[in-house]
Amino acid sequence: MNIDRTEFIAWMKQIMQRFDILDELHQKKMSTIEKVDGEELLDNQDLLQLLKISDRTLQRYRSDGRLPYYSISGKLYYKRSDVEQLIRESYSRSVRDRKNRKEG
Repeated sequence: MNIDRTEFIAWMKQIMQRFDILDELHQKKMSTIEKVDGEELLDNQDLLQLLKISDRTLQRYRSDGRLPYYSISGKLYYKRSDVEQLIRESYSRSVRDRKNRKEG
């Protein structure tokens, strides 16, 4: 497939315009991040991607009380600090379990 220089430049301009539109949408989304008490809230999808866990695992964390959550307009949210605390506790528990296995 051969295209001339003018056609190539026109295509590139269209591609760049679409990138600009995507960038604007991303900036709008970032400026409308949900916050509670000045703290960023993460939704289920954010958490599933961040922690690389399944829906069921996330449900178990909520049910066990390991991860506090907030329901706003029927959607579940989690404070970033609570998520970070869960990660710290999980890491500490993992290190402790490994140490106990080596000693036992």
